[in-house]
Amino acid sequence: MSSEEHILVIIPTYNEFNNLEQLTARIPKVPGLSLLFIDDHSTDGTAEWIRARAASQPDIHLIERPSKLGLGTAYVAGFKWALERGFDYVFEMDADLSHDPAEIPRFLQKMREGADLVIGSRYAGGVRVINWPLSRLMLSIFAAWYTRFWTGLPLEDPTSGFKCFRRKVLETLDFDSIRSNGYAFQIEVSDIAWRAGFRLEEIPIIFTDRPQSSGTASKMNKRIVFEAILIVPRLRMHSLCHKRRA
Repeated sequence: MSSEEHILVIIPTYNEFNNLEQLTARIPKVPGLSLLFIDDHSTDGTAEWIRARAASQPDIHLIERPSKLGLGTAYVAGFKWALERGFDYVFEMDADLSHDPAEIPRFLQKMREGADLVIGSRYAGGVRVINWPLSRLMLSIFAAWYTRFWTGLPLEDPTSGFKCFRRKVLETLDFDSIRSNGYAFQIEVSDIAWRAGFRLEEIPIIFTDRPQSSGTASKMNKRIVFEAILIVPRLRMHSLCHKRRA
């Protein structure tokens, strides 16, 4: 990979102070890689820790928001920031170490091979989820089936939050038209990219739930579930009016 290529990893945070030291230590040494933390008014010193690191490390950046505004809006803010600064590849990644930063070079290899959007899949080739109760796992697997049934989106894990976008994919997104904000955001963005004719690929990852993280304790709730249930038929209706580009 050329040193002229610029890579951004967007990491939303809310009360992730206890994970930050280990997270940043595990980021692989990839030329041109920067981190952008988007903090939703943490109360445990998360933003202060990041701000202190950013003062001495030019590859660490921070956007602070006044309240918990949601995962989808955090990523949209990060996408806009990345486009304004000319990044070539843009990652989504959780802060709680459920996503292993060591996988980043594998995503980039797929990009070098021609993929436009690479998804870290918990289910491609088998289930690789650690520390989830059976009910949570079955809900996630059902959501994947439900999404494929309604939309045809060819992904084993459409709700995965570990992704890498080529810049041109983000350039085609109409951020103002994106309505979802929870896990449905992952489905909606992947569906838009797929229907625009971009090449989507999945790579198998191991997902390890981190229940000790206060920032992730409320990731799943009824509102997020209902949002995902409702967004998928809407995407199907939209697709009937706008056929996928070859």
